[in-house]
Amino acid sequence: MKLVLATKNKDKVREISDFLAPHGYEVMSIDEFPDIEEIEENGETFRENAVYKATRACELTGAMSLADDSGLEVDYLDGAPGIYSARFAGEEKDYHANNEKLLSLLAGVPVERRAAQFKCVMAVAVPDGWVYIAEGACDGVIAEEPRGEGGFGYDPLFYLPKYGQTFAQLDPEIKNEISHRARALAGVLDILSDLKIMEEDDEDEE
Repeated sequence: MKLVLATKNKDKVREISDFLAPHGYEVMSIDEFPDIEEIEENGETFRENAVYKATRACELTGAMSLADDSGLEVDYLDGAPGIYSARFAGEEKDYHANNEKLLSLLAGVPVERRAAQFKCVMAVAVPDGWVYIAEGACDGVIAEEPRGEGGFGYDPLFYLPKYGQTFAQLDPEIKNEISHRARALAGVLDILSDLKIMEEDDEDEE
């Protein structure tokens, strides 16, 4: 089964493809449709953004589409950067600049006040107009300096006390079990499985 992923972020495409491929799903980036520009977010919540992007991608391609909106919420910053995570330091979506800004805002803040959560909302839009939602979250702490070379975005700063590592240091197999995106994708798999059963039932009735 093919899914159009409503983003041109190569890191997200790779991570989601790696998760879904073993289950028989092929992820196509919106990049594979050269006449379609990147779908911009216009909502005020992760859910609104995910639903809008999935719905719009489905309308433009005529194919079942998957969109995610995710970000980092830091307790000390009253939930910031939140939906602005990718553009925290500017419209350029610069990972390094975002991390530097976050560290500067938390300079001198003790570890017990550096709690944070990664959150992810995923939406699956199908051509008949229905949209299905899955969500995931992961709790951690913002480290005082970047650690590790893996992952992307805020991963070098997102520290998991249970493992003694940041997301950027964590074994990819473990990350793909516990991350906010992995947990949301587990819900997406359930949605896709239900849709497949519904499709097969419709074919049997015909």
